[in-house]
Amino acid sequence: MDTKENYKPKAHTPPDSFFNTIRFYIRLILDLQVISVYRHIKSFLTSTNGNLLDLGCGESPYRFLVNEKTNIYFGVDIADAAKFDYDRKDVTHFDGKNIPFTDNYFDNMMCTEVLEHVEDYQTLVDEVYRVLKPGASAIFTIPWSARYHYIPYDYFRYTPSSLQKIFSKFKDLQIIPRGTDVTAISSKLIVLYFRNVFPSETWRYIFSPFWLLITPLIFLAIIFGQISLLTKFGSDLDPIGYTILIKK
Repeated sequence: MDTKENYKPKAHTPPDSFFNTIRFYIRLILDLQVISVYRHIKSFLTSTNGNLLDLGCGESPYRFLVNEKTNIYFGVDIADAAKFDYDRKDVTHFDGKNIPFTDNYFDNMMCTEVLEHVEDYQTLVDEVYRVLKPGASAIFTIPWSARYHYIPYDYFRYTPSSLQKIFSKFKDLQIIPRGTDVTAISSKLIVLYFRNVFPSETWRYIFSPFWLLITPLIFLAIIFGQISLLTKFGSDLDPIGYTILIKK
């Protein structure tokens, strides 16, 4: 199997400068995975208060959505996060298993597109349970229809059946499909297009004119993908990802 990553994901950065703001909102249009996560995280953060854990925070792309008048934000990530192209300094580092906070410390938690990169996922989920206060709420987002990425640190895709078992300790559990098969197909077409318009190998640029010719079709894929997210058009048995809402 070819494990060379020809189209590595770009680090997701917050809209904290003019350039990053433009890039962030363009990505919300083009990247259906990101816009689906963004909408669920934004909704979740409207009702949080107290100590908030952002587990596997990366560049903390959604911190700007946090009301820092009612929340105290804690970004936590692995010490060698550079392998995911993250280099934020104002985070607490940990070993990927043991969250370095005392029991019952956090009122809320979010963890976006991280769990598929964790080999011992059950240990980490059990740690989340430990550091959350009784009654605390948390949100996880995970991909379903996603290419093999950040190779070799991409280990799992989880079904709702497996998620029921992984989060069985929690009192309340909701597993919400993000998008449908229409979203997933649209996302694949968009990635295919950009991977070929801007190929990693120089010789492949000879095919770029062909891909540029089908640009109108990609605009349609973007439109249909965004519509499927808003209307749930298609089958949610093959979504672009899942959101897990839990309460201790």
